[in-house]
Amino acid sequence: MTNLDERTTDDDEKNGVASFMQGAKEQALKNVEHVAEGTAAGTMPEGKLFDIATQISDKRLADLTVEDTTCGYCAVGCRFDVYTDGDEVLATRPTEPEKSPVNGISTCVKGKFSYDFVDSEGRLTSPLVRDENGEFREASWEEAYGRVVEGFQEIQEKYGGSAMSMIASSKATNEENYLMGKFARQVLGTNSVDNCNRLCHSSTVAGLARTYGYGAASVSTEDFEQADAIFLTGSNTTEAHPVLGTRIKQHAKEGNELVVFDPRKVQIAEYATQYTKVRPGFDQVWINGLTRYIIENDLYDEEFVEERTTGFEQVKESVEEFTPEYVEEVTDVSEEDIASAAETIANNDRVLFGWTLGLTEHSHGTENIMAMANLAAITGNLGKPGTGVSPFRGQNNVQGGGGDMGPLPDNFPGYQSITDDDNREKFEEAWDCEIDPEPGFYTTEMFLAADDGDLRGMYCIGENPSLSEPGSNHASEMLEEMEFLVVQDLFLNDTAQFADVVLPAVSFLEKTGTFTNTDRRVQMVKQVIEPKGDAKADWEILQDLANRMGREWDYSETSEIMEEMRQLTPIYGGITQERVEEEGGLQWPCYDLDHPGTERLYEEEFNTDDGKAHLQPVGYGEPGELPDEEYPFSLTTGRVLYQYHTGTMTHPEEGIMDYNDRDFVEINPEDAANYGIEDGDLVTLESRRGEITVPAQVTARIGKGVVFAPIHFAETCVNQLTDSTRLDPDARTPEFKFSAVRVSPYEGDAEQVSYDNVEPISGDD
Repeated sequence: MTNLDERTTDDDEKNGVASFMQGAKEQALKNVEHVAEGTAAGTMPEGKLFDIATQISDKRLADLTVEDTTCGYCAVGCRFDVYTDGDEVLATRPTEPEKSPVNGISTCVKGKFSYDFVDSEGRLTSPLVRDENGEFREASWEEAYGRVVEGFQEIQEKYGGSAMSMIASSKATNEENYLMGKFARQVLGTNSVDNCNRLCHSSTVAGLARTYGYGAASVSTEDFEQADAIFLTGSNTTEAHPVLGTRIKQHAKEGNELVVFDPRKVQIAEYATQYTKVRPGFDQVWINGLTRYIIENDLYDEEFVEERTTGFEQVKESVEEFTPEYVEEVTDVSEEDIASAAETIANNDRVLFGWTLGLTEHSHGTENIMAMANLAAITGNLGKPGTGVSPFRGQNNVQGGGGDMGPLPDNFPGYQSITDDDNREKFEEAWDCEIDPEPGFYTTEMFLAADDGDLRGMYCIGENPSLSEPGSNHASEMLEEMEFLVVQDLFLNDTAQFADVVLPAVSFLEKTGTFTNTDRRVQMVKQVIEPKGDAKADWEILQDLANRMGREWDYSETSEIMEEMRQLTPIYGGITQERVEEEGGLQWPCYDLDHPGTERLYEEEFNTDDGKAHLQPVGYGEPGELPDEEYPFSLTTGRVLYQYHTGTMTHPEEGIMDYNDRDFVEINPEDAANYGIEDGDLVTLESRRGEITVPAQVTARIGKGVVFAPIHFAETCVNQLTDSTRLDPDARTPEFKFSAVRVSPYEGDAEQVSYDNVEPISGDD
């Protein structure tokens, strides 16, 4: 950690920081993402920016420190300097451009301001154990560890290790997630370890791995500026990935083409040269329609297809049925829009394809991704600057911690299959244990298995499945019935309410390690403040428990964990913390210590046995349930700019909550008129699994027959409405993006619903 005195003179630094903070309001107004979404100043309590500036200028500069780190919100991978007195975050600002290759001088509103959660009164600072009356009380670490070891071992002895399960954390570092996978297999004796990637991009991983070989983005962020055209679908980019959204909008403003297909006219669509509103749940139909048009009109890249792909004839045959008339009938996408988008893709030399969960969170998400992979491949848009596929990752480390590090039921680190005898033998030798060759349960399957009596215990780290799981009512029931549940988190969240033991962890600002961002870039995370109370880093807790359960872990720092991991993981074989720090990040695959990392995948060959892309024929697919007379609306879910996931990090922020303190439902004006609903009215959404009451936002950004609701608040928990039984057959991803619901004006007493000052939240068009 660098003392400010070591960086500049006192006067220069004082004037520079104070000037920076006092100008933050004006800068926020200038930033594209803040102009579009409402300025950062508008989200903060009056004078907060200037209070921060005063705090900084009033400090003795000798007591202030500044350290660069990587953001702990989304996976764009922004880097910035954090100003602190050692205990409290006082301010942030973008770091030097050479240390921030993804974001440059830009940050989003959450990355810039939202750190009140670190010092929130709700932070867990001591372990909690449940007493004989069923109430939580504080305990020492020794007592808590004793209870955990006793509970885990009792289940192992009664039912075997396979009755245990573990949910790892995409918020934690790479090093910690490597240990979570190791802990599950070596200490607990189970392959039932998984993470939130199962709920979001596992369809991406499965689909891209099958076609190209790697289940990750093929591009670097710089490719967005080199593309002639960008094709986006299922991505509310400006709200879920604001800094990346800014780059895309600027690129479009410079005259490059932007095509957006989405059920909602999200803000990024306002910058598009073509926006097409689609019927949710049928993406592979219109994607196949684009592929058919390109093939039928000889617009595909014959040389690329011939030399670098297999399976083209099978794909050509499979898309024959997706005629313009059929596509329009199923998806509401017109023949003209199919032709326009297809010719935009075909007529530009460099096209980049981006998506998020709107394409993946379906019971046929893997097929959606394979259809998109076919489209990119037949047009030759892979392996050269400005081309490729980019699934925008959601949580800060879901690429690295959620996938690369192997806390997965079927893979070791680096996507090495546990069913492969050589892989299993390598890890059994390294970890000194026997590993079951059968994959364990995926996350959503864990709760179904618990219902069947096949899982009895769970160790949940940094996740909140009580809210985030589909059919959340069922997930909560299973958590309550779990014979032994341990939760490790910053807060006593909704899942922790069911726990037998709660262990206090620390945030990314209180520990050191690495994150891997959405373009495979491994970057440093540095401790900038001291841990709160007696809270510990996840890796320290895991090591303490492993040693109490008969193992001999002896890591003294996270760089040693990274060293062990890279020796077992070929795609990370050349990545060390020292190199990451010195070189400002490294992109995998990076095979040895002399390898420079890989900026762009597939420049020469694909990661397949024959080096070619294996195109996959994809047929018709539809949601697991369709609207009917009883449930006539299609519900899709998502995020908003000023909140983050289940709110653990954003709900303690006063300014964020002043602006956005509730979920809502978007409904088309014609539908609202038909049901007698006005803007701001309370309405009831009901599916076959549950119901919620939220205020309505009447807006034309959503199509007729479709409603949209965010996912951020426990009070309304939209996942009460979603389905946990209809899963993608390959990735086991649930269908968050499509549920059949009915909508009606709320008929109860409005005073019994905790929504005061109901206002539209995301703005109207």
